[in-house]
Amino acid sequence: MAWLSWVYLLIAGLLEIAWSAGMKRSEGFTRGGWSAFTIVTAVASFLLLALAMKQLPLGTAYAVWVGIGVAGAFIIGALWFGEPLTPARLGSVAMIVLGIVGLKLSSV
Repeated sequence: MAWLSWVYLLIAGLLEIAWSAGMKRSEGFTRGGWSAFTIVTAVASFLLLALAMKQLPLGTAYAVWVGIGVAGAFIIGALWFGEPLTPARLGSVAMIVLGIVGLKLSSV
């Protein structure tokens, strides 16, 4: 059931976005609720990544997980934290997304 591994990986990547945003909101782990949210979502993300890696190649799984997190954190940073959307930043994230698509399409 390789498709289930991809589902685990997608959810793990979405949780990576959640914990990175939670870490920002935790203000250096000084805000209890956000700190707890960050820890719980990070642990869940790692567990789902580990489950996905039972079926998927290490390089593919890890790169896709990180890529989802990078692209998602970039979007959250722009939308919630007012981070800049310059052409260079947008182009760089687009290349990451294209790399993720390429890894998915080339995986067995």
